[in-house]
Amino acid sequence: MAADFQFKDKYDIGDLLQIMTILRRPEGGCPWDAAQTHKSIRRDFIEETYEVIEAINKDDKALLREELGDVLMQVVFHTELEREAGNFDFSDVADGICKKLIERHPHVFGEVHVDGTEDVLTNWDAIKRQSKKQATYTSAMKAVPRELPALMRAEKIHHKAVKSGVLIDSAEELLEKLEVDVRVLGETAVVRYPDARQLVLGKFLFDAASFADLIKADPEMALTKTVDDFIDCFGQVEDGGDPEELKKDADDLWNEVLGIKDSSQHA
Repeated sequence: MAADFQFKDKYDIGDLLQIMTILRRPEGGCPWDAAQTHKSIRRDFIEETYEVIEAINKDDKALLREELGDVLMQVVFHTELEREAGNFDFSDVADGICKKLIERHPHVFGEVHVDGTEDVLTNWDAIKRQSKKQATYTSAMKAVPRELPALMRAEKIHHKAVKSGVLIDSAEELLEKLEVDVRVLGETAVVRYPDARQLVLGKFLFDAASFADLIKADPEMALTKTVDDFIDCFGQVEDGGDPEELKKDADDLWNEVLGIKDSSQHA
């Protein structure tokens, strides 16, 4: 047992920092924690973040509190690795984010006037580009992490392109492009060459994400909902449901959403 650790009824961030230091000790710590690196635990950070999103989607406050703690632990873990290396510590991380928030909210901590959220976002983007020395929209696009989910990254890239005013299609033009993409995907020449098909599929997905950006929809959430619906439908078929009847029900629901009535009702 760590002789320098004091058990409490309620702990704070200082205790969390101390616990992580103790866990990382070569002697008397945890062998697993002591062996970890930034790269070895990076997947854990991703998984914990998604579990926070799950708690938010479920509106589960107890679960949210727990999962936020897990994310905070990941922040402390990565920071401890750098503290040991002599690069920075938790106070430096806190100092950095405080300074960033102050800098990017001149309407709160300065004399800048804003009329609403759009002005706030415009100012934030301009300050971010200046602080990160992003002189062009291309450099701002390259700064979007490649590690983001592909649909999310595509939407963010398109959004930055819209702000530039360069080579931007209307929603109608994007729909036409999507129709072309689908037609090309079905053509024999493309079907025979998997690499070509993948390129066209990538273009189709990018055009779809771009369209979502223009109509202010979230492509990640849209696809998530569709996957949920597919799983529900699949479960009904697996439980003995009639696939054709389920398909008809789905088509009827789709037509209802689009405001299309069955022509047979007007015969």
